[in-house]
Amino acid sequence: MKVIKTALVAVVVLSVAACADDPNRNAKRGTGIGAVIGGVIGNNVSGARGAPIVGAVVGALAGAAVGNYMDKQRRDVEQQMAPEIQRGELSTTTLSDGSLKVAIASDVSFDLGSATLRPDAMDAYARIAAILRNYDKTVIHVVGHTDTSGTSDFNQGLSERRAAAVGSFLASQGVPGARLRQEGRGEREPVVRTGDNVKEARNRRVDIVIKPVVEGNENSAWVPPPYLGG
Repeated sequence: MKVIKTALVAVVVLSVAACADDPNRNAKRGTGIGAVIGGVIGNNVSGARGAPIVGAVVGALAGAAVGNYMDKQRRDVEQQMAPEIQRGELSTTTLSDGSLKVAIASDVSFDLGSATLRPDAMDAYARIAAILRNYDKTVIHVVGHTDTSGTSDFNQGLSERRAAAVGSFLASQGVPGARLRQEGRGEREPVVRTGDNVKEARNRRVDIVIKPVVEGNENSAWVPPPYLGG
């Protein structure tokens, strides 16, 4: 799989959140509730599956708060993107690992065979970018997909270029490049299985997979998402 990587940094800071079932839990960990400490010690050498090895993050807590954090983010996406959802152009899914997948139809984002973002799609992506800026304790994986029309090599390249175009636009809207990863998966992960050389709009899409950074398992946020097909 070819992965187009943006610059990555070793600084990941999570807001401290108290656990409802144990209000003293953070204190037991030696951390004051509400404190955020941004110091890190470490480097960015690549680990398993290309994930950067993040150093010891000081004061970065998540725990049971992660589920609420991601649920709230999904609700905000669904509220802000309600017109696109109603038109069938966008959908949200919570994956088994707690990540949030936002799937956007390529037909409303790009012209046929093009990797240039359409001007009329920019407003939708700008609203997504605003949400991503607000929920900054995450790593964002932009994954491009195609249908089976055309050659597999062309489809692979097109999916990569479209993912890069979306990632670049999100960065231009203020989403830090250090949080962004882009890759194309071509025709390999269809939502609807078809034969070769079949035009299927539901398979032409860009998935934005939002992965939370979890204390004690920070590196997993940079691991590429699992299979995203149907």
